[in-house]
Parts: sequence; structure tokens; C-alpha cells
Amino acid sequence: MTSDPAIPAENGTGSGTVTPAGAAAGRSGGLDRLREPAAASAVLERAKGVVMALTGCSADAAHEELLSRARAGDRTLIEECRLTLGGGSPGEAGPAPGRSAPAAVPAPAREPADEASAALGRLGKALAAVHTPHELAGCLLAHLAETADADAVLIFARLPADGLELIGHAGVGSILAAQWRQVPPLSGIAALESLRTRTACWLEDLAADRKRFLLIGDPPERWRSRAWLPVVTDGTAEVSIGVLRTRPGPFTPRTREYLRAVVRLCAGRLRAFDARPEPATDGSADAVQAVFDTLPGAAMLLTPVRAPSGEIEDYRIDAATAEATDVVGRTGRRLLGLRILECWPPVADESLWQRCLDVMNAGKPYEGEPFAQQDVGAGVTELSTYSVRVARLGDGLVISWVRHDPAERQEQRLAEVQRLGNLGWASWNLLTHDVTWSAQVFTVLDRDPAHGPVRLSGLPGLTVPEDAPLLTRAVEALVHEGRPADVPFRIRTARGVRHLRVVAEAVADLHGRPVEVHGVVQDLTAQRSAELALVESERAVLTERGALRNERALAARLQHALLPLPDKPLRLAGLRVEVAYLPAQSGIHVGGDWYSAIELPDGTALFVVGDVAGHGMDAVATMAQLRFSAKGMVLTGSSLTGALSRLNTLLLHSHGPHGTATMVLAHYRPDERRLVWAQAGHLPPLLLRAGEVRRLGRPGGMLLGASTTPVFEEVECRLEPGDRLLLYTDGLVERPSEGIDRGLERLSRALLTDHTDEPGSLGPLLAALLEEERRDDVCVVDIRVPDDATDPASAATG
Repeated sequence: MTSDPAIPAENGTGSGTVTPAGAAAGRSGGLDRLREPAAASAVLERAKGVVMALTGCSADAAHEELLSRARAGDRTLIEECRLTLGGGSPGEAGPAPGRSAPAAVPAPAREPADEASAALGRLGKALAAVHTPHELAGCLLAHLAETADADAVLIFARLPADGLELIGHAGVGSILAAQWRQVPPLSGIAALESLRTRTACWLEDLAADRKRFLLIGDPPERWRSRAWLPVVTDGTAEVSIGVLRTRPGPFTPRTREYLRAVVRLCAGRLRAFDARPEPATDGSADAVQAVFDTLPGAAMLLTPVRAPSGEIEDYRIDAATAEATDVVGRTGRRLLGLRILECWPPVADESLWQRCLDVMNAGKPYEGEPFAQQDVGAGVTELSTYSVRVARLGDGLVISWVRHDPAERQEQRLAEVQRLGNLGWASWNLLTHDVTWSAQVFTVLDRDPAHGPVRLSGLPGLTVPEDAPLLTRAVEALVHEGRPADVPFRIRTARGVRHLRVVAEAVADLHGRPVEVHGVVQDLTAQRSAELALVESERAVLTERGALRNERALAARLQHALLPLPDKPLRLAGLRVEVAYLPAQSGIHVGGDWYSAIELPDGTALFVVGDVAGHGMDAVATMAQLRFSAKGMVLTGSSLTGALSRLNTLLLHSHGPHGTATMVLAHYRPDERRLVWAQAGHLPPLLLRAGEVRRLGRPGGMLLGASTTPVFEEVECRLEPGDRLLLYTDGLVERPSEGIDRGLERLSRALLTDHTDEPGSLGPLLAALLEEERRDDVCVVDIRVPDDATDPASAATG
């Protein structure tokens, strides 16, 4: 930038100079005379910078523009400079024409408005040196960081489809810039909103702004306040400049006004960026473009743009076909004069860039492998396949994209559908008798293509004899009446019988007579085989279910006959006894739980609770064997441990399947209130006495059928009036998700809360303990020692 050493004054000729006052000035006046040229020169330089930024002109042209404005407004040059900088009215800038000048032009005071004007002047001079939007963003950030606390600057340009393209940025990383390089026309984009309304968007409350807008940033909290200002020229806004700050809070009115002035200052430089040089328009260039206008497909003629080192840094588009389109939607002649990296930025990172360099150096054409690309047409996205070709033409390149024929792709897709669906299409002309089959029909019908297709009337001849009449009737109705056909049939092949299906419809002429038939033939063998297998499986399941149901019913009847339940409490040896048996609710088998509660001839009582492993008829049979054998052994004088040993031997040498069982045997003598008991791998009885529940200490003994030499022991326990003794099987306390100790604790708590001594109290206890679906049988014997000897109970045996 250049400037004149002397500042011309407006005197009608435009060549006068500013002169200091003379005689009346003293020492102070001398200093003013020294300051005056420097101050006036600074004002002029700042004003010239503003004009250069606004118009994109040179320093000399800006000087001439200021002089022209001064003449048109009848003002001095300094007055015009101050008006350009917004520094005051003409009356404050200097004397009007025809008036005597004051002794000196004093230096302006450093008011905020003057500081802003000075900053704008410096920015204007700096903007004159930028040549791209990216450089513009860096220049703005360098100046606004000090004057407006800016931490980042983004510049977005509106796309033809109303989206946005990031054309310049400073203060943000390359990853974030790449993420926001293309912005679709969405609502909630502050930059786009500023362009649509042509007013600035001030985002000063992060919590409220993030509800209205999609904020830039990763994370968005990085910038606590933002401003988006549209660059309005000729009533339209195509560029929005964003100023992002890490500091929270609103922009002051003075900062807002300053940013608006900065944006106005940038309008000229942005217009200068858009004023691209047109390509050479000599006759040869016009002829080349005329040729490209007639070419199909997408093709361009490129001329290398070289750096001072001679290296290719870009390519200029000198000719383009009408179908050539860049990433922002510009086509054909609109691309002329533009650079490849402007129109297709991703090319710089792709192998195609290196292929172009190879073609320029070696001259050998390059043809790439087909690649897929999403195309949008009529609002519908379609995946298309292209091939790219690069060839050298003189000092440049011709690059073209060839889209593969859609008909070929459609044919390929149809063939894939037929193969995957195991079907083929067929067409029969009833007038000319022409027959056309797809290749898949020959595969489905297992027919050699060399034998050719068969007429529609010959189709029944390919089926098994049993299916020919049905298919013949369907074909006749189709040919003569035009009724659609959907008929299954079978054919015999080297691989066996195949199950097929033909679906066809007729095309009629103007008189309604069928003239052509179109249809498909499908192989349903796999589906039919699956259906037959499913039917067979269902039949087997029903048969098995019926057998199991019958077995369950028989076992239940047998169990009920062998293990009758009393309908009221029993009176045995002075004790009141209640018994409960609940079968499992899950599964279809009955179990092997059982009980015995009898009074022996000597006035004592025998109590037995047992559980046979397994379910079904075998378990019921083993249960009956053990139940009656145990009672018989004790009745004939065997001790409890002797009875358990003999029962163990009985299980080991039984003729049926070898099984195991657990058991508790208890013998009660009323004269001494003494209970002697033994066990074989069974859970201990629970004794409720004086508000406390305890488990009886188990004597030694393993489950029956587990060993040939078991050892069983017995212990005794004296019962007192009011005692309650509970014998039970594991189905009462076991649950799959927990240990047995938790179940015993739950049973103990239930006994403590069950205070009633009334008959039938066992029902509420079981209801409180058992889940909705029982997975195992439950058998319980509830023994109570009455406080009153006249306790009413019926005498019975079990």
C-alpha cells in the first residue's frame, strides 16, 4: 500500500496542501504544526484501508475514491476520511470551503469511537492482503481476539440447495472443521438462521441456546457465547460470519456495533473472492467447450496449476460436460475457471489424485475399478456404479466418469432374486406360440436348456401322473377363460421328487380373449420338506403327550389309592395330627413323596415321612413298596435303625430300576411323652416350643439305596404339652435360587407367626410358604401335643 507524503486540500483543483497557521502561534502552535501532518496522514491511511476492504480496490484507487467523494459532498479530504471512519460530522472535521482555517487541526481525543475507528482502519489495511476466505477468517481472529475477546471465527456460505459450506475457519481444529464442512438445510442452525432473517443471532445464554440451536463444538461448552452475523449486500445474505468466545455473558452494545462494522468491512473482500477470472475465451477454448457440451456423461478438461517450484498443486477446469457436477451442485459451464480442490475437496486425500499425477508424468491413460456412489434424483437416493478414466490431452488432462447401464444392473438384480427365491419367470404367447423362459426355470424344472422350453399345454406332461389332471384343468381355465392359476405339482428328478408351484395370469386383447400368459415357477421342495417334518414332529409330540398324560393319570390314581388323605385331624396316642400332600404343579409327572401316621397296637404311634427320587410310575411303585414295608417292619418289632437297614437292602435288590430315597421314622410313647426317631438322608424335624423354633439334632444316616453298608443311628426327644413338631419333605423349603438353610429359616418364621391351634391351620401355613407354581411334591405331618387332655380329634390310622 502506498500513501502521499502531503495531504491534498479541496480548493477546486484538488492539488492544494494543508498549511499550518502562522504568525499568531507560539511555541504550542509549533508543536501542533509538527503533529498536524502526522495526524492527518494517519486518518487518511485508515480511511483508505476501509475503502480497500469494502471494494477490494488498490491503495491508489482508494485515494481517488475518497477525493471523489469529498468533491461530491463539498468537503475537505480530511472531513471525508473522518466520515468514512465514522469519526464525526463534517463540521467537526475541518473548515468548510470558503472559510478561513483555524490556526491548527488539533489531534483528536482518544475516545472509544476513535479507538474503534482506528481498529477498523487497521483491519481494513490487513484485509487488503488476504486472498481466500480461509485467510480472511485468520485475519479476523487476529484482530477480534483483542477487540472483541474472540477465540474462534467461522465463515459459512449458503449453498444452492439452502445448506451451508464452511469456507473459512480459524481457532478450531481440522477434525471439527471437517465435521461441519457441509451443513444440510436443517432448522436450529444459527448461521443459517442469520442468513434467512438477514439479522445477527446473539447466543449469550448457553443453557437456553442449546435448546434452540445445534451448537458447534466438541463439547459445545467450549464456547460460552457466540455471534452469527450475516454479510448483507444488495438486500441478500449469502455469507454468515461466526464469532465464538470462551467467556460467558452478553456482547456489550459497543461490541455488537463494532462487530457489525467488521462484517460490513468484509463484504468487499468477499465480493473480490467471488470475482474469479474467466478462462481464456479464444476460438480454440470455445470450440473445446462446444465439443464438451455435446458429450454424454460427466467429463472435464483440466489444466495443471503449478507452484513456483513447478509442482502441480491443483487443476483448473477449462471445459466440462453438462452432467459434470461438483459437491455443492454446480454443473457444466458453471464449473469453468474453478479449481478441482474447490469443487471436490476429498480428491486431495484419494488415490485418484496420485493417478492423475502419474498420467501427467507418464502419459499412459488410467482406468479405475468400478466404484459405488449415492446419487439423488427426484428426491430418491440410489446407489449407482461408476468407472473413472483419466487421459492426457496436450498439457492437460481429460477426466470422465462413466455410469454403468441401469438395464444391466436391473438384469443382474432380477437374476439374483430368481436364484435366491429359487424361482424363474416364463411367458407363453398364445397366438404365435412363442415361449420364453428365464434360465432359472430350466433349473427349477430340471430340464436341459438344449431341449428348449415347452408350451403351456405341455407343462402337465412334466409332472408326476397323480398331479397331471389338476394342472391340466388349471391350464385350460387359464387359456380359455383367463382365470389366474396357482397350482402346486410334483416332478421326478435324479435327486428325487421335487415339490413345485406355478403361478400365472393371462393378458387379454380388446375383446377379452387371452393372448399371452405370464407366470413364475417356484421350487418349494425345501419348504414342503420342512412342513412335512413339522407335521410329523407335531404328531409325535401329540402321541408322546397323550402317553405321558395317561401315565400321569394312572400314577395319580394309584398314588391316591396308596396314599389316602384324611379329611380331618387324627387323634393318635394322645396327639393331634394333621397331614397334607400337594403334588407338583410344573411338569406332567407325579412324585414319590409319602407319609404314614398310625397308632400301633400297644398304644404308641408311628410317624413316617419319605421322598423317593424321581417321578412317574417308577417313583410311585417304589414309594408304595417303602411305605408298606416300613409299617410292616415296625409292627413286627423291628427297631427304627433295623427297619432303615432292611429298607436300604430292599432298594438295592429290587427288580425295578435302582433308585434312592430319604426317610424319617419317629416312634412316640405317650406314657413318657418320649419321641425316638431316626433318619436316612432326610431334613430334620422342626420343634416349636414356648415361642421358639429349633431343628432337632440329626442322628447319623445316609439316604437309602446309596450304600451296601450304611450306618443308622437313633435319638430321642421328650415332648411337652403345647409342643408342635413338623415332619416334611424338601419340596416345602427348597427353591432353585437359594440354599436349603434359607428355606429352613423361612419355615421357622412361618411357624412362629402361625399362632392358631384350631384344626385346619396347616392350610394357611402352606399358602404362606409355597410359590405360585410348585416344582416338587410337598408332604407334611403336623404333630401337636395338646395342653388339654380333652382335645377333640378323631381316632384314625394312615
